Amino acid sequence: MKRFRRHGQESQRDRLKQELFAFNKTVEHGFPHQPSALGYSPSLKLLAIGTRSGAIKLYGAPGVEFMGLHDENAAVTQVHFMPHQRKKTTFHLFSLKQEAEHVEALQENPVDPDQVIIGYGRGLMVIWDLEKKLAIQHIPATQQLESVCWTEDGKYILSSHSDGSYCRWMVGGQDTNEEEKSDIPYGHFPCKAISKIVQLPTEEGPPFLLFSGGMPRASYGDRHCITVIHGKKHVALDFTSRIIDFFVIRDGPEHTEPSALVVLVEEELIVIDLQTEGWPIIQTPYLVPLHSSAITCSHHVSTIPLKLWERIFAAGKHQNAHYSKKPWPVTGGQNLAPDPPQRDLLLTGHEDGTVRFWDASGVCLYPMYKLSTAGVFHTDADPNDNMNQVTEGEWPPFRKVGCFDPYSDDPRLGIQKIHLCKYSGYLTVAGTAGQILMLELNDEAAEQTVEAKVVDLLQGQEGFRWKGHTQLDIQEDPVMFPAGFQPFAVVQCQPPAVVTALTLHSEWKLIAFGTSHGFGLYDYQQKNSVLIKCTLNPSDQLAMEGPLSRVKSIKKSLRQSFRRIRRSRVSLRKQHLQEANARLEAELAEMELAPVQRKIEARSSDDSFTGLVRTLYFADTFLSDSSHNTPSLWAGTNGGCVFAYMLRLPSVEHRADEPVTAQLSKEIQLMHRAPVVGIVVLDGHGAPLPEPLEVAHDLARAPDMQGSHHLLVVSEEQFKVFTLPKVSAKMKLKLTAVDGSRVRRVGMAWFGSSRTEDYGESGLLVLTNQGDVHVVSLPHVKMQVHYPCIRREDVSGIASCVFTKHGQGFYLISPSEFERFSLSTRCVVEPRCLVEAPLHSGCSNQHQSQPDGHALLNDESEYKGRRIS
Repeated sequence: MKRFRRHGQESQRDRLKQELFAFNKTVEHGFPHQPSALGYSPSLKLLAIGTRSGAIKLYGAPGVEFMGLHDENAAVTQVHFMPHQRKKTTFHLFSLKQEAEHVEALQENPVDPDQVIIGYGRGLMVIWDLEKKLAIQHIPATQQLESVCWTEDGKYILSSHSDGSYCRWMVGGQDTNEEEKSDIPYGHFPCKAISKIVQLPTEEGPPFLLFSGGMPRASYGDRHCITVIHGKKHVALDFTSRIIDFFVIRDGPEHTEPSALVVLVEEELIVIDLQTEGWPIIQTPYLVPLHSSAITCSHHVSTIPLKLWERIFAAGKHQNAHYSKKPWPVTGGQNLAPDPPQRDLLLTGHEDGTVRFWDASGVCLYPMYKLSTAGVFHTDADPNDNMNQVTEGEWPPFRKVGCFDPYSDDPRLGIQKIHLCKYSGYLTVAGTAGQILMLELNDEAAEQTVEAKVVDLLQGQEGFRWKGHTQLDIQEDPVMFPAGFQPFAVVQCQPPAVVTALTLHSEWKLIAFGTSHGFGLYDYQQKNSVLIKCTLNPSDQLAMEGPLSRVKSIKKSLRQSFRRIRRSRVSLRKQHLQEANARLEAELAEMELAPVQRKIEARSSDDSFTGLVRTLYFADTFLSDSSHNTPSLWAGTNGGCVFAYMLRLPSVEHRADEPVTAQLSKEIQLMHRAPVVGIVVLDGHGAPLPEPLEVAHDLARAPDMQGSHHLLVVSEEQFKVFTLPKVSAKMKLKLTAVDGSRVRRVGMAWFGSSRTEDYGESGLLVLTNQGDVHVVSLPHVKMQVHYPCIRREDVSGIASCVFTKHGQGFYLISPSEFERFSLSTRCVVEPRCLVEAPLHSGCSNQHQSQPDGHALLNDESEYKGRRIS
């Protein structure tokens, strides 16, 4: 007999869902993938970037962001702002792009808008009068033309050429018959083309001359340089990747004084202060290259206490002393968003062993602080090996700029797991070679020796031989660590496999860690190993081969494939990209993707990596009986096994004399042996247990220890609730049997009502291998809402996803960009901004018809919201 829910109850719950849950993709953080064009409006003070995928992104003052996307996946080759342009001008210019010879350059006379210079590829230049519709001067250069520019007074034209030369031509009322006089700045040997040249006057003193390219072909043909010459100052700025375009921002009373050089290269945006001695870099408040070293993991921490926030910010400020003190020069638009209601951090781990702290409170993902772990270890890097180090009298006078560096000195340094306690300031990070570091925040630089503890997770088992990489060697001598997070202890797992799970309990002074061979518990106060448990299956030989073998981990396969792509030359040929993509597709084809419909099938215990530890969890709950709660550690494995250990913690005054002990109390084997991806203990009210020290800081309600606790075990295929301490099954929600999905990521979140401040619910956030996100209610594990979020083919995006405690999430949409999304109606971070352009008399508000591949934005338009079409 069917059960019927009362209509009133159903509609009431539906209304409540609408007040709690809503899915929105809100903002893209980071640097645009594959940029292809750059534009700037001096009147609007807006920066525009076009990409090869057809996106156009506009940036102004911090918080002012807009994005548009072409319907077709067509590359944007040029971006132009068109202030008060006339239709007839556009018509005549298009009539001239009908000439038989290829037009290489086109520019308006700065003092006479009726004159334009047209440059043809073979070298011929023509000054065309738009009013008279005739050519008034021909300039016959003999070298292949790359670019042209007028001087500010309109009296001269500079042209740059394919042989690394540039020429200066006088503008007259008749054809130029004078002999061509060229300057090759980096001759006498063959040089590469100068692709763009600009000359700008100054209010006092000599003009600025800037050009890209022109390097000696044999010696420095692989360098990406822009040369800046101002009087006796001459610098070749050496960038980290191919130059897309550049422009100069000018200020002063007449807006004629060059103040900042803005350069877009393939992997980052760099702004040079041209008014401060030494021409330092101005730090960017957005468009920061998240992938300066490849991202290997992420960790989000919500609602950071002010004191910790200020200490992290101060540590980062010391690192940024080399930046210019000038404010960010792109200031267009108004940021209408209110101040963020809380301080949030996003921590990213990188392949080079760094952890970067980002202010994720608002629209701009701002870099706060960078931690490097490489100094703890001996690596193959030579600190004195600097190819770009400037030596006295060197020619060309190179100066390296930019932070993009895809090459890791030692891939074993890669960060795999991060856990920060926002209340105590303790941080633990774990890496590719089985290293776990404990760090504490220090406001002063300090020299200290880092103590190391080796943990053998195989427990002396016979017949296993590790075939992977060796461990990192720890520095034996004292190391000087700068202000910030400083390591004071290292745990080294043997075998030195990738750390797959990590958690920290700062109140109990314990960290738990796991690999594909087992898990351990470490007392970082007494620097003692408390527990070692081997989970390796005797038949699992793949677990002994290490991460450089044929491991079928999605995250690892993606990372290795991206590494192969990056280690090719930055300017990859199409064939190399196709080969890299083919390798990537072949690796992904090995992985079993769940069908649309299937039954839950038991997995064999002989499957590879059944002992791999997927999740670790600390809880103060009931294990032995229902009247005595005790600290505990829970571990879940890839083979569907859950271990629960009862912990005995001596009192604070006896901690030095009595060790912490751990005793196995429960062991659960899931029937279908599906990997365990999450463990949560719910208190007597059905609420998740608070974080360590959260109650002590009056930021959470104390857990209910009167009613019975429940254990929620999330596997890839279902959610199952057990009673504690008996561990008997109470309820479950099947996921795979219903829609064929498998759980890839889980997280706990609090959803506040958009209608009232007094109501909210805890929910379990779930991401599946289909790219769908779900919210599951607690403690009754009922599906509330689900939304398509990530393309199922985007396995790197799914693998990189991280949830926040307030119903938001981040995932990588490219190696350099995070997409931010929200499942909450109350907690939404998105651009709220306005650009109002001044109206000019005689202007047309109509958009001009444009040729394919160009994106033109009219200065008289007003853009509201985030996306433009």
